[in-house]
Amino acid sequence: MLDVREIDTYYGQSHILFDVSLSLRQGEIVGLLGRNGAGKTTTMKSVGGMLRPKKGTILFEGEDVTGRKPFQLVRRGICYVPDDRRIFSDLTVDDNLGIVYRRTREWDRERVYDLFPALREIAGRRAGVLSGGEKAMLSVGRALMSGPKLLLLDEPTEGLAPLIVRSLEEQILRLSEAGISILLSEQNLKSSLALIDRAYIIDNGRIRYQGTAKELENNEEIQRMHLMI
Repeated sequence: MLDVREIDTYYGQSHILFDVSLSLRQGEIVGLLGRNGAGKTTTMKSVGGMLRPKKGTILFEGEDVTGRKPFQLVRRGICYVPDDRRIFSDLTVDDNLGIVYRRTREWDRERVYDLFPALREIAGRRAGVLSGGEKAMLSVGRALMSGPKLLLLDEPTEGLAPLIVRSLEEQILRLSEAGISILLSEQNLKSSLALIDRAYIIDNGRIRYQGTAKELENNEEIQRMHLMI
C-alpha cells in the first residue's frame, strides 16, 4: 500500500532524513520508533505532504504521490494526525467533526461516536477546553471523517494517563480490524509493541532497524542502542 523509497528531507538548509525507506501493507499497523528528535515526525510529514522530500519517491497504492499537497493526499486516502492535535479550539466537538472534507460516506459522526463514546457525551463542548485524552480522541475522530485508507498517527499517546493510553490502544486496534492501515510514530515502546505488526527504528534521520514486533521485543541490544533515553 505504502512504499517510501530512499527519501531525503530538509528543514531549510538542515538535512534531516537520509535515504529513509519503509513500507506498509494493507491492514497493517507499522511502528516508526525512535527517540525524540530522531526523525519520526519529519518522516510522517514527508508522507503526509507537509514536507517535500528533495530526493526519493513515495508510492501509495502504486501511484507516485511524492510532493503532493496535504489536501490532495486526504482526497487520495492518506490522513496525518499530528502530535499537537491541531483541532479547532473555538468550535464544538461536533463541529470539528463536521468541518472535514469527506472522501467517502463510510465514516460519519455516528460511527465516530460509536468508536469514541466519550465524545458523544461532550459533542456540544468547545474543543479548546477538552482534556488531553479527549483532544486525542477528537483528532483521530476528525481524521476518520475523511474516510482514510491510511492513517499517519504521530505520537498519539504522548502526555496521556495510562488508563487513557490503554483505551486509545483499543480503538486503534479496532481501526485496523476495520481495514484501515496505520503508520504509528511513537516513543512509547510498551504501547507500540501492544499494537504493531512490524517496526522500523529511526535514529539521526536514518532507518537503523526493521523487524517484527516480536523480534524487536526480544532484541534488548537494539532497544538500548536506539530507544532508551
